[in-house]
Amino acid sequence: MRAALLVIFLTSAISATAFASTPGEIEIGGYLRAAKLRGFFGKNKNFSDYKGKPLIINVWASWCAPCRAEMGSLDRLARRYGGKQFNVIGISTDDEASAAEVFIKQSKITFDNFLDRNVFLENMLGANTIPLTILVDADGRVLEKTRGAYEWDSPEMVDAIGEVFHIKLQR
Repeated sequence: MRAALLVIFLTSAISATAFASTPGEIEIGGYLRAAKLRGFFGKNKNFSDYKGKPLIINVWASWCAPCRAEMGSLDRLARRYGGKQFNVIGISTDDEASAAEVFIKQSKITFDNFLDRNVFLENMLGANTIPLTILVDADGRVLEKTRGAYEWDSPEMVDAIGEVFHIKLQR
């Protein structure tokens, strides 16, 4: 089972090396820098607000079909574990906030989502392709970056997330 789970992350890690880094990208092992997160519907935060628990950051856009496809599984994951054992947030790369807001409302997404207005977060997180999902430890250190869409609430992914965060997640 462990080998199968590691294949998911190793495959994305290998594919991540095929992409050039973005300006100011935080590599795996680096720490998130201070950043103001402009929330949809008036919920502004900072990355530091999420310290103390592991964090899953999903970088997406409303026009991205794979991003849209995985959003339901991320929401189910956030509803089940979010705020308890880890947090889940989304960073939209949409040029128009209204497009992302419509998608969030129509999809009934419940986890916090933020808009990257000036490509700052895209560059910091290394989102030259999306969807990009980043697993960050409770201290703000980037543990893993996964490119592509996944069924995040599947038993295999829940096990893989628990393994990366070194926590036992009940399925």
